[in-house]
Amino acid sequence: MSTRPVLRFAPSPTGLLHVGNARTALYNALYARREGGTFILRYDDTDTARSTQAFAEAIARDVAWLGIPPDRVERQSDRLARYDAAVERLKAEGRLYPAYETEEELETGRLSRRRRGLPPIYDRGALDLSDAERARLEGEGRRPYWRFRLDGRKLAWADLVRGEQAVDTATLSDPVLVRADGSYLYTLTSVVDDIEMGVTHVVRGEDHVTNTGVQIEIIEALGGTPPVFGHHNLLTLPSGEGLSKRLGHLSLAALRKEGEEALAVAALAVLTGTSLAVEPVSDLDTLAARIDFAKISRAPARFDPAELSALTTATLHHLPFATVEERLAQHGVGGGEPFWLAVRGNLGRLGDAAHWWKVVEGPIAPPPQGEDAAFLAQAAERLPPEPWDGEVYTAWLNALKPASGRKGRALFHPLRLALTGAESGPELKALLPLIGREKAEARLKGEPA
Repeated sequence: MSTRPVLRFAPSPTGLLHVGNARTALYNALYARREGGTFILRYDDTDTARSTQAFAEAIARDVAWLGIPPDRVERQSDRLARYDAAVERLKAEGRLYPAYETEEELETGRLSRRRRGLPPIYDRGALDLSDAERARLEGEGRRPYWRFRLDGRKLAWADLVRGEQAVDTATLSDPVLVRADGSYLYTLTSVVDDIEMGVTHVVRGEDHVTNTGVQIEIIEALGGTPPVFGHHNLLTLPSGEGLSKRLGHLSLAALRKEGEEALAVAALAVLTGTSLAVEPVSDLDTLAARIDFAKISRAPARFDPAELSALTTATLHHLPFATVEERLAQHGVGGGEPFWLAVRGNLGRLGDAAHWWKVVEGPIAPPPQGEDAAFLAQAAERLPPEPWDGEVYTAWLNALKPASGRKGRALFHPLRLALTGAESGPELKALLPLIGREKAEARLKGEPA
């Protein structure tokens, strides 16, 4: 029997999520949903100097807005004892060793290796220190940080996105896992969490490819089994500049405030930079069914706000009433499904529905009638009696045409202007029954209603 997949999204609560973060979150959440698995939201909050509760709450809002609520929420700050235990195990097995070099000394070492034609990686000088030398350094006030001793071997894996990948850890510096102040780096905490939480798939940005080789060694040193890895391409601004949480590039909070649809953000974040067509979806299950990691490009993908705006509009035009009912109410919009079906094809943002609800409910002041006054008075007299249904507009026009001698724009345009106060908009066939006979008659007579 196959194991159900467990995936995670592990942001640091040090800034607002942007669409690049959303891409990673969506790939993990939607794959888990499609395969009947578990999606974990895990806060990488061990950096106490930069992590804040406010940013953690903002992340939770963004994930909820995207429609991908986690099955579990974990916080690394609650798991420090587990990292302590892992560190002690690695020390006992000789895989973690203390180092004392300052950043200046490390840079000097890198320059020296470059001059000798060697890769500028850490030279493991700390391994040659005697107990007396370590004691002297600590007596001078230096506190050790701890490096993981890599085996220096070629590690290969079948990447969900990139195919066969390999990293030779002999070309890498032994990574620091514990800072001099005793705090842990993500390289360690992520591995411990993935092992203990049973994570089966790690899908993340391609900037982690090299790091994967390091983490596989740490996973194996802690007795774990490496998960399946997938490294997707990164999103950029239209200029090609990389996205930054710190600078607030394309933050989900800003896109939400601008009225972009979450489904449109999700569709563009997931489908751009792939060989799949970017098109509106009616729900996340549909989007999940389209995900194919093998169709993700190797090249960075540009996220265009103009394309997002157009996709938001196209998405709104197809959304069923049930998915927007609550949000319409928040905008003070009523009218139920008939109103939504009447106006959705004319919306650029969901908030625009409030304008058309005002048109339906009134009162609006019709524009001056001018030379159309007599025709509009005639139109008012020929309004059919209620109750009205979707055919009343056609019946009304069929009566007006021979009586007025008008047709085409001369017939339709004055009616639209009088009834809605606008040159264009939703079909009057759908709007007229919502406006109702009393208001329609008053507006045709030039009266506010």
